[in-house]
Formats: sequence, structure tokens, C-alpha cells
Amino acid sequence: MNHQERLSFGLKTTPMHVDYDDILRVWQEADGIPEIEHAWLWDHLLPLVGPKEGKIYEGWTLLSALAAQTSRLKLGLLVTSNRIRQPAVLGKIATTVDVVSRGRLVMGIGVGGTHQPAGAGGIAGDNPAIAEYEAYGLTLVPPGEGIARLDETVRILKRMWTEKEFDFEGRYYTLKGNRNEPKPVQPAGPPLLIGGWGDRTLRLVAEHADIWNVPGPPHNRLDYIVERSRVLDGQCRAIGRDPAEIQRSVQVIVSYDDDGANRRVVRELIGAGLTHIVLSLPRGYPQGIVRRLADEVVNPLRAELAAG
Repeated sequence: MNHQERLSFGLKTTPMHVDYDDILRVWQEADGIPEIEHAWLWDHLLPLVGPKEGKIYEGWTLLSALAAQTSRLKLGLLVTSNRIRQPAVLGKIATTVDVVSRGRLVMGIGVGGTHQPAGAGGIAGDNPAIAEYEAYGLTLVPPGEGIARLDETVRILKRMWTEKEFDFEGRYYTLKGNRNEPKPVQPAGPPLLIGGWGDRTLRLVAEHADIWNVPGPPHNRLDYIVERSRVLDGQCRAIGRDPAEIQRSVQVIVSYDDDGANRRVVRELIGAGLTHIVLSLPRGYPQGIVRRLADEVVNPLRAELAAG
């Protein structure tokens, strides 16, 4: 499969400080525009920016509602926090969404909230993850534990989606006689997308993921993304996996005022080997924004690639 054939474009609607009807409008518009192949939410419980009392919707509940009202888009959370739900409960939720969507779920997941011990470069006291987790009775864990918990979760998910009944005895999670029926529509379960960029997370990506996602501009510089991609290549080779098996995914916050800038940013990312492009829409979605991005960003870039 060449670069052009593998290239896909999606969008992300962060469900914060927006109305449900606006999110639904964007998703249903995208569902009718073939240039947009996938759509994403996120997984937070309090607003991370803007008014603290602002609206925000729970990701998996909202995803299920949107899955029932669309018919074509691949869909998921970019990314699920592994600290919010027990692994087997998450596996059941994801199975249900895959069934509701008729097999369109992509299982996006990441470590979730972590903290460093005092004096070890820990997170600042005003980090929004602290308030969010405290408000919902959730616990932050050290990064090493977060990685280990994510590894166990991924193993549990895969077994729930493929085995009739099983026990699981891990360091952090124990299951006795787990049964998960019905199984997902997708025979081996939904494709697995893991988000993150640390070396230990990239090792998990190499071992388990179909897609690796990393935040893009303006959050991370292109040279950093390229360096992290090379680290992932090395992690794959260390375990005997072909790095080309893992699609490289990136989130790009789009500008509503400068389509040329959007094209330039995405062109550079594609040139760096990223082929799963998620256009993240700032809140206040203009009418017809999906059609505009398809016409002004996606189609021109595809035409450039086709022309060589």
C-alpha cells in the first residue's frame, strides 16, 4: 500500500463549551462527505480551558449516541483515559459501541492521568488533571504504573473480544470467569490506537497497536514528532515487528481563518510520514465547516500527492 492509498482524514470535536446539537450537526455533515473517513471525541470530565463551569459531555456516552446517528464514519475517542474505567467495564462499553455502529469503532486509548513523585519533575499543582481527578474521585498514579496498567488493559480488551471465557491475573487487575457477549462486529475486535509519545508508551505501541497517535502543531514541533516516530521504528525492530504495520496518526488544530496555513501544516506532516490526519475543530463550529475543509485542505493535498 503506497502513501496516497493509506492516507486518511478525519475530524475531532472536543465536547467542551459546546452544545450537543452542534456536535451532532458536524458529525452528520461529515458522515455525508466521503473525503472525511473518521471522527473523534476526547475523554475528560471537566473543561481543561475556559470557564470552569462550562459544559462538557462524557465521551463514551456521547460516542454511542453519535454512532447511532451516523452510518459511515469510523469513530472513537482520541484517546480514552485508562484511569477512568475498569478494563473489563471499558471492554464491554467498547463492544457495545462497536455493535451500535455496525463495526466502525477504533479503540483509542492512552495511559491517562499520572503524577511524578515530589522532586522528580512532577506535575504542577495547577495542572487541570489534578482538579479533574479529584472532582470525580479518581486517582493519579506514577507513570511507570500507568504504563503497566495500560498494558494489562490492552491484554484484557483483546481477550474479551476474541475468547469465550477467561480468567486474568495481573499485577493490577484480576478477572474470574469473564464472558463478553455479544462479541464486537469486527472479528478480532476494533483496531487499536494508542496515544502518547514517551519511550515506554511507544514500546506498548510497538507491541499492540494498529495506529499510533501523537498531538501535532501547535502542541508539538514537527522535528519532535519525527524523532518520536524514529523511536517507535526502533521499538518495532527490537521485537521483530515491521514498523510499516503501524499507521502514524496526528492531531492538528485547524484555523478557521487561514486554509492555506492548514494545508501547509498538514502537507509537512504527510511529508514526515504521518498518514492518519485528524483535523481538530476549535469550538464554535462554523456552518459547513466540514465541506470547507474537504474542499480547501483535503482535496487539494490529495491532488498534489496524485500529481507527484
